[in-house]
Amino acid sequence: MSTTTVTEGDGPLDRSVDKERRATIAVAAAVGGAGLIAAAVPFVTSFLPSERALSAGAPVEVDIAGIAPGEMRTTEWRGRPVWFLNRTPQMLESIRRADKEVADPKSVRTAYPTPAYARNEYRSIKPDLLVAVGICTHLGCSPTGPYASGTNAMLGSNAGFLCPCHGSVFDLAGRVFQNMPAPDNLEIPPHKYLSDTLVLVGDDSKA
Repeated sequence: MSTTTVTEGDGPLDRSVDKERRATIAVAAAVGGAGLIAAAVPFVTSFLPSERALSAGAPVEVDIAGIAPGEMRTTEWRGRPVWFLNRTPQMLESIRRADKEVADPKSVRTAYPTPAYARNEYRSIKPDLLVAVGICTHLGCSPTGPYASGTNAMLGSNAGFLCPCHGSVFDLAGRVFQNMPAPDNLEIPPHKYLSDTLVLVGDDSKA
């Protein structure tokens, strides 16, 4: 009767052991890989902006239909106040009168660049509506107003806004008057009209 001798390295037992070893290695590699992916996910997502951050910088739609002539309302965009002033013909006339008294009548200064569509006398897309960030360009205080002509000692016969922190005054287009601490006009945020009564602040594409 013949017998079969099984030797290490060339028989059925060896092939069986190899299969088990390969399976074990494959499982270990898979588990290790899964662990690596699990560890990598928080690392990768840490570079993505949070939902709160996206929300804070997202454009804001503002319905201006209810703002009466001469009235100003404020909304918030990126944590800053944005003014919407519906200017009357008298207010627009006060802006024209202030041309020779403001430091930068054409808004050419670049500390707070004015969008091209607002680089005009009224600093607006439409003359009657001023859209401006209500933060003084000096040290970040929030000006008060608007004041009518002759109602504020700092403004004198001019109409406009007053920064109570260091006395800078601005006309009703947000232009700083000459010889004031503020180095630039009030900032005009990117914005555009979605309709006659709806303004989008934070996006001026195709404005």
